[in-house]
Amino acid sequence: MIVIPARLDSTRFHNKILQPINGLPMFIATAKRVQNVDEILIAVDDEEVLEIAKKYGFKAVMTSKDHQSGTDRINEAVTVLNLNKDEIIINVQADEPFIEPENIAKFKDFCEKNLEKAFMFSCYKTIDDKNADDKNLVKVVTDKDSFALYFSRSRIPFNRSECNTYKAHLGIYGYSVKALSEFCAFEPSFLEDTEKLEQLRALENGKKIAMLEVSSQSIGIDCEEDLQRALNKFLNK
Repeated sequence: MIVIPARLDSTRFHNKILQPINGLPMFIATAKRVQNVDEILIAVDDEEVLEIAKKYGFKAVMTSKDHQSGTDRINEAVTVLNLNKDEIIINVQADEPFIEPENIAKFKDFCEKNLEKAFMFSCYKTIDDKNADDKNLVKVVTDKDSFALYFSRSRIPFNRSECNTYKAHLGIYGYSVKALSEFCAFEPSFLEDTEKLEQLRALENGKKIAMLEVSSQSIGIDCEEDLQRALNKFLNK
């Protein structure tokens, strides 16, 4: 199942998920992009958003406004549905209206084939040096087997010597219902709070995150500048 956490109150971009993308609210545009890959559930925290989801024919669940991360929100939603503990949940962020559905399908297959090898799963794409200092573009470093070592808004690795390519994290996650519940039982961690990156909670608790490399042109919408850049790239050609 694909679950989209749709929090209305974004601190960096007011009512971000309602911004129009080709005439659709952003979170609906995201859902429509991936609806042919798997069943969709939208985890919301606002009655207006709930009604919009239903209007467009998507299953939606109301969750608490107090969740600190999208993963915590998803955990509440799947708990309400009482899903099997081994079912795989794919977390697609509501602010990814240009995500490639073929990458979600590839990622779903990756999770299914490697479920016993890792606690969580995520994706990255390679970027060049000139984009490595963008704090809204999260970077990841991995070990030789493509397990995440660390995620940061800073440039990692630091280029004390020449480094021409970096790994940019894409906000897509996969986990079993069981692993999701375990993750949400952990206390929010120091590194998670410092970088404002929820995946660091898993790493601080010694859990493995397996990373899949994908080729993606998508732009995650963190701020108004991102939205304008994405609209110019994909819709205003």
